[in-house]
Amino acid sequence: MKFTGLTSAEAEASRRAHGANVIPEPQWMTFGQAFMETFRDPMIRILLVMVALMIAMYFAGHAEIYEPVGTIVTVIIVATVSARTNVASDTEYRALRARTAKDTAKVCRDDGLVVMPVDDIVVGDHVILQGGNKIPADGMLIAGELRVNNTALNGETEECPKLPADTDYRFPEEITGDSFVDTSTLFRGSVVFDGEGVMEVCRVGTGTMMGQMAAEMQAREPDSPLQVKLSKLADQISAFGYVSGLVIISLYMMFFALRAGGLEAYVMLGWSQILVDLIQAVSLAILIIVCAVPEGLPLMISLVLMQNTSRMLARGVLVRRAVGIETAGSVNILFSDKTGTITGGQLEVVEFFTAGGCVLTDIEAHAALHEKLKLAIGMNSAAMYDESGSVVGGNPTDQAVMRFLGAETYRAMQANDGYRVGQRQTFNSTNKFSHAELPARGTVVYKGAPEALLARAKYALTADGAVVPFDAAQLNEKINAYAARAMRVLAFGYSTQPFRKNEINNDVVLIGLAAIRDDVRPEAREAITEVQAAGVQVVMVTGDRRETAVAIARDAGLLRADGDLVLTSSDLALMSDEEVQRVLLQLRVIARALPTDKSRIVRLSQQMNLVVGMTGDGVNDSPALRRADVGFAMGSGTEAARDAGDIVILDDNFRSIKDAILYGRTIYNNILKFCRFQLVINIAAVVVSAVAPFFGIIEPLRVTHLLFINLVMDSLGAIMLGNEPAHESYMREKPRRRDANLITPAMTVQIVCMGAWLVVLSFFFLTDADIAAVFDGKAEHYTAYFLFFVIAALMNGFNVRSTGFGIFRDLSENVGFLKVWAGIVLIMAAIINAPYIPHAVGAWIGGMFSTTPIHAGGWALVTLLAATMIPVDLMRKAAWRGIMRVWEGDASGEKA
Repeated sequence: MKFTGLTSAEAEASRRAHGANVIPEPQWMTFGQAFMETFRDPMIRILLVMVALMIAMYFAGHAEIYEPVGTIVTVIIVATVSARTNVASDTEYRALRARTAKDTAKVCRDDGLVVMPVDDIVVGDHVILQGGNKIPADGMLIAGELRVNNTALNGETEECPKLPADTDYRFPEEITGDSFVDTSTLFRGSVVFDGEGVMEVCRVGTGTMMGQMAAEMQAREPDSPLQVKLSKLADQISAFGYVSGLVIISLYMMFFALRAGGLEAYVMLGWSQILVDLIQAVSLAILIIVCAVPEGLPLMISLVLMQNTSRMLARGVLVRRAVGIETAGSVNILFSDKTGTITGGQLEVVEFFTAGGCVLTDIEAHAALHEKLKLAIGMNSAAMYDESGSVVGGNPTDQAVMRFLGAETYRAMQANDGYRVGQRQTFNSTNKFSHAELPARGTVVYKGAPEALLARAKYALTADGAVVPFDAAQLNEKINAYAARAMRVLAFGYSTQPFRKNEINNDVVLIGLAAIRDDVRPEAREAITEVQAAGVQVVMVTGDRRETAVAIARDAGLLRADGDLVLTSSDLALMSDEEVQRVLLQLRVIARALPTDKSRIVRLSQQMNLVVGMTGDGVNDSPALRRADVGFAMGSGTEAARDAGDIVILDDNFRSIKDAILYGRTIYNNILKFCRFQLVINIAAVVVSAVAPFFGIIEPLRVTHLLFINLVMDSLGAIMLGNEPAHESYMREKPRRRDANLITPAMTVQIVCMGAWLVVLSFFFLTDADIAAVFDGKAEHYTAYFLFFVIAALMNGFNVRSTGFGIFRDLSENVGFLKVWAGIVLIMAAIINAPYIPHAVGAWIGGMFSTTPIHAGGWALVTLLAATMIPVDLMRKAAWRGIMRVWEGDASGEKA
């Protein structure tokens, strides 16, 4: 049959009627869009409200301009850093897409054969398909015979035979899992294993299954767990601010009344004085509330995400959305694709054994057997090695045994005329074997299903090459044992009788058998164990049949306990959402999974407040990758999957997912360290500033002091703690729920205790006569207190580096910590000693900060008192650890 195809005019008419075969690329984020996206952050919004209040107070003459200006600069830096991080990630990903060559196809047009980009294909085109081709659109086979790999669409590695469609065939309106494996329907993204045929295009572009999934991914992603926690923290800070503001205003009005001699005397001063006092109280309350907001937190998050994004790229992990790396550390449940992630992604010979059951690990050491096996593989296969050393052609089984043979052996055989092949018959589903004649050696070699060869064989080779009888029943038992482990077994044999088409000679001798499987990666098995130890539930999701999925899951370490659950797509279809959620925590494997199953299970997990990770490489994985809190797309996967993922695993290795979880937890722990560091400062500054007037101390920390503490310490503290190294101990922590508070009870205890100690030290420093006597006057005393407050906060920086006692551990891995720590001390020294500068700028700095130089003895006293922050927190940690041991002991006793 001759296929003339469409004319150019018909193709253009079809394009107008049905559209082009183009799947729109994802919308790339511009710098401006990424910059504006930052202002969705709840913490940034609080800062902007504070800026508006401070600007209003400045124009009313009750505030300095430094605070709003400094805050605006901080917000701009945060937005710029965040935008650069996201745009840089998009740039890397666009480069990855650009490196992927555009697909082409052979199309019948204008009575000829044209090779054209797949984007130019239209409905009605006739496309020539051959082994290795990627199917360019959805359609039906109208001529020829194909074996197709639908892995990109349904995750199955099984060969799917396709035959020409009947005359009454209609392309299915509704696509189901059965549509992929029917007799004639072809889908874009599938790959032709073997055969030749002609396809008629029925759907193109967004009308294809791949296009529909791409459209489904345009929905907005859910907020990340970090965004949820920050939003919750912002609400808490806002509530704290409103309440604190009212309390502070009330306390100050009471203070003014008491100072006047009572409420009646205060009223007698007149409403004008009361209004002035009220404005002063409101101004101070707003200033204190502004100081309570950790302004450096958004900057810290932006910096730490940017730094770790570049680190992960060096490890083969491309972070497309910066927040995805932090989300990875919060994952509670991880749904992992099997093929290419847990397994190697291609069939391999796992074991080779003789008919007597002897497993051989070094075939070449058995010369006689190896020589026969070389013939049965190298001269009897549709697969071969190309110039680059890759195996091409044939079906996956042929390719697996060819890789087992090795490129060097294959090429040596091809170069030797003694291995010339005569007659040959390739594998077919009826005979279930292939065989080839080697005239120079007087041998016919066979490769095929064990049952085909065992039906004719009476003898087999031993490991030493001797020909002996074998026990067929015992051999079948061993073959069944391999089948139970989801391995297919291939038998090899030879005969000295002449070549007979479609027939195995009755003198065939078994050379041996190969157990073949897409096997579990050794590093994946280890990484799964580590991820499970981190409290993450790993669920394997595959399109394979249940028996294969169970065998792989056992080898991977996913199925261990009796209560571990395996469900199929059919099982899920019969269960309500509530029933699925009841068994979700016992679920370990989903077999024969459809795209809808993946999206559903992700949604149900999120409804249980679990943070969901999803890995995948196919079009069928894309909607679930998009819906999940963090999607891990495989670098070798489809563009649709990579577009949907937050993180692209360039090496397709489960270990890289484990690394992403570790770095995500490192980021989260560094954020917590900063919160502990900054909130101690903020709480102490608020309490001291609010309570000091009742002790007769007016402005112990000037407005400029508070600005320095609030802005400089925030920003530099973010840099100081943002580079803290990753610790494997983080992988032993339990994952956090989506709705968990950012500030945990243990953190609250540390923040309150150390904040209280800093407050106690502050009032001791400000009120003790002996301390005051050390300094020359009130100005030097108050300057020393400003210095003390900053150094005490820096000392607490060591405390927050570890929840245990190793507060100085691994400082060499974060040299920036010591540099920033020393830099802040030097900045303080410069501010305090500014009057010594022989220039007007020195006097201006000293006047702005209301500071005066301090003698060496004063520096020593300040440093000594500030250093008590460290031993006090170590004692607190020891006490807390003791309390928790008693608590856990009581709890275990109650359970017993």
